[in-house]
Amino acid sequence: MNSSAVEANDLTKIRRRRVIQISAVTAIGLFASLLVARGVTYDIFLFGIISLALTAALAYKHYVTTSSYLLLSAMSSMLFALAVTGAGAFDIAMLGYPGVIIFAALLGGRTLFGSVLSLVILQCVALTWLIMHDIISPNPPNLTWSHVLFIIVIFVVTGFSVFILVQDIRRLMQSLQQENAKVEKNREYIHHLAHHDPLTNLPNRIKGEQLFNKKLRDSEAEGHQLALLFIDLDNFKPVNDALGHAAGDRFLQKISQTISDNLTSNESLIRFGGDEFIVLASHIEHKSQIDTLGSNIVAWCATEFELLRSKIVVSSSVGVALAPKDGTNFKQLCRKADVAMYEAKRNGRSRVEYYDVQLDEESDEKFTLLQRLRPAVKNNELEVYYQPLVNLNSGEVYAAEALLRWPQKDNTTIFPDKFISIAENSGLINNLGAWVLNEACAFCARQQKNGHAEFTVAVNLSFVQFKDGLLPSIVERALERAQLAPQYLELELTETILAEEGSSINQQLESIKLLGVQFAIDDFGTGYSNLSYLRRFSARKLKVDRAFVHSLGTDNTNESLVLAIINIAKSLGMQTVAEGIENKATLEKLKELGCEFGQGFYWSKPITATETEHFLSQHRAS
Repeated sequence: MNSSAVEANDLTKIRRRRVIQISAVTAIGLFASLLVARGVTYDIFLFGIISLALTAALAYKHYVTTSSYLLLSAMSSMLFALAVTGAGAFDIAMLGYPGVIIFAALLGGRTLFGSVLSLVILQCVALTWLIMHDIISPNPPNLTWSHVLFIIVIFVVTGFSVFILVQDIRRLMQSLQQENAKVEKNREYIHHLAHHDPLTNLPNRIKGEQLFNKKLRDSEAEGHQLALLFIDLDNFKPVNDALGHAAGDRFLQKISQTISDNLTSNESLIRFGGDEFIVLASHIEHKSQIDTLGSNIVAWCATEFELLRSKIVVSSSVGVALAPKDGTNFKQLCRKADVAMYEAKRNGRSRVEYYDVQLDEESDEKFTLLQRLRPAVKNNELEVYYQPLVNLNSGEVYAAEALLRWPQKDNTTIFPDKFISIAENSGLINNLGAWVLNEACAFCARQQKNGHAEFTVAVNLSFVQFKDGLLPSIVERALERAQLAPQYLELELTETILAEEGSSINQQLESIKLLGVQFAIDDFGTGYSNLSYLRRFSARKLKVDRAFVHSLGTDNTNESLVLAIINIAKSLGMQTVAEGIENKATLEKLKELGCEFGQGFYWSKPITATETEHFLSQHRAS
């Protein structure tokens, strides 16, 4: 039921109650008058009492409008009859008409009130006309105590009507005041909701912009800087995933409360959205103030919180932009601080980075590159290059590593370090990775048909390719399409992929291994270098990163480290592949250390599929 219907229903209940009250009070008065009435007056009062009883009964049965009309008609008729049989226009009964008009105002709307007022006026006019034309003769009574009683009854009934009318008006005024107070309170609440985050009760972006503009005016007036620190919780998502969103919300409340409690009066915390916050720090005179605040924020965010009997610790990355140095527009400064925050993430997280215009240039470059990469991937404009892998002892080329390149129309080439991360962040890596697998498997199958029966192809995998859980089926389809036996496909995994716990990666790797595909661990020594996962996951090869290899033969700094890696691989039944072999001295040193396979510019840089086929033919012939 809507509010209008509720109000109408309430009004009807009040009118019903008023009809019954007025009928009862008037009936009591008439009954008292009946005790001293004589002759026709007695009959008129008796008629009035009967009419009032009928009126009350109709009201009790919820015939409110009918009972209202009957009540007012009966009372005005009774008064008219008393006046006609009495002193005419000067009769005591005329005192009752104001009460009838008040009753009409109490019980009805415009129609009822207008009707009754018209009836009263008509009766007064009729009474005067009847007297003036000698149709009736006024009969002034001798004053007795009964007349005083009639007057008292009229005053009591009229007074009662006025009293309940005033009470209704007073209640209405109180109700209006209460409603007005509620409206004002709701307005304040809505205004608060519009400017504050409902979860943390912190100022939101709208309120944040207002605070920013005020603080900027104050800071500029004093010749100071205003710092905007953009905070992002680095590993908040696992908290949500593991404990649920309710626990995640509680965590955000706790961490925001911790930061708020430690800020000064010149600093304000704003919730930007999700797990992102902003601190506005005014009256900044020295960079050291921001350095201290940024370090404190990182420390506050790293506080240990207990949720659902679990101890939770997260790190944070903070980006800083200054006003007016980096701009005076709130949204513009938020974007710049956000760019600086992502730089902090790239540089290891749990740190503070300041905005620099060079970051924007890099961001613009990445954005432009992404706009070009999408159609390039769709139209297969990228190309797979291959770098031969060589058996160091026999000199035989037994495999090739597939490496992605992006040729340009001006004959330049964009290398993977420029666009792979963009492809990973934009979701393009899955399609791109599947395409590379298909191309590499087809290339390998073609080389086997050309006489290189045991030729193998190695393909790098990205961590992102495991996220949708479809990688095993993609690998299987690539092998089937190329009609390539699975043992001739070698997938290169980084240590980051293998070290990932609590995900579907291990299950996917096991599924791929069941197909018969081989694995190699790429860039060993640059990541976790954790022996536990090497023991758990039986890869065929361990690839030594070029950073440890390229100086061997001329500098023995990394010799002991490379030897240790080779010995680890042998103890685990794995073969070693050295990357970045560029000269004969490095080659001889690796052979001396016991390394079995290698790749590098000493034999060939990464070359196109056609050039690789030519290289293999020449190498076989020689």
